[in-house]
Amino acid sequence: MIDATSSLNAVGIGGTGAARAIERIAPTAGAGAVSGLDFGAVLTDVASKGVSAIANAEAASIKGIRGEASIQQVVEAVLEAERTLQTAIAVRDKVVQAYQEISRMAI
Repeated sequence: MIDATSSLNAVGIGGTGAARAIERIAPTAGAGAVSGLDFGAVLTDVASKGVSAIANAEAASIKGIRGEASIQQVVEAVLEAERTLQTAIAVRDKVVQAYQEISRMAI
């Protein structure tokens, strides 16, 4: 299985890469900024939870094939993984859309 957090780090959006990118865009936090939240850490956490949900579905499927899990458990795990994947795709699409809007802005 692919390690999503290392994939995010490889393209520079995971871990502190995203935080550095945000810091370049907005180097100083204003009075309205929320303290204690690191965008890169949140992104990494969401990615790792998504990978965990998919791994759980994979494990439940294998247990179902072996007869160690009920069909209901397998279906619930697979549906949770599907929801996770659909959410990740929706977030990706919104990020791409935002990037395209920013790239069209006049400088």
